[in-house]
Amino acid sequence: MNAAKSKIYRFSLHISQQQYLRYYQGAASNVQVYAENGQLLRFPASRLRPFLTHTGISGRFQITVSSENRLIEFKKIS
Repeated sequence: MNAAKSKIYRFSLHISQQQYLRYYQGAASNVQVYAENGQLLRFPASRLRPFLTHTGISGRFQITVSSENRLIEFKKIS
């Protein structure tokens, strides 16, 4: 894969533990957020599971996708 063709999106997210529980229980399978550049992103809620704490999910995240919009990397950056 050519890294030059990948796209990077950054966004902030604040989800309470109760809100995330709805995703976990299957009420919704995807999360939609606006990236800092205004682009609407949709990704599987399961990608957030590693970042869940007793207070929920909070922070700034980065998603890297291929030129075909396939997820390459999802990480917390702050």
